[in-house]
Amino acid sequence: MSGHRIYRTSFASVYPLYVAKAERKGRSKAEVDAIICWITGYSAEALVEKIADLTDFEGFFAQAPAMNPARLQITGSVCGVKVQEVQEPLMREIRYLDKLIDELAKGRPMDKILRTPA
Repeated sequence: MSGHRIYRTSFASVYPLYVAKAERKGRSKAEVDAIICWITGYSAEALVEKIADLTDFEGFFAQAPAMNPARLQITGSVCGVKVQEVQEPLMREIRYLDKLIDELAKGRPMDKILRTPA
């Protein structure tokens, strides 16, 4: 795989940044974990294992048990880039996750973040 350096970065090295971003805004680690599990299909236990194994982003998404089809409803920008327009599939998955963490930090309700039908 061609690759951006984030692909070979361990998920464990970025995970605390996701949690810190959420906690700075009064949200919780449990909510971050719920988002990650929702988008990837990992169980809470499997997520802990992936973090402990220092799995890189490429492996983290490649080994995800069941990518949630509702993630395709995620739109908007992360770092000035529209997530739905990212061409590289792995980078798009990373941006989807970034976008959901951003929504959490901005105070969006979990049912909206997880694209729960009304």
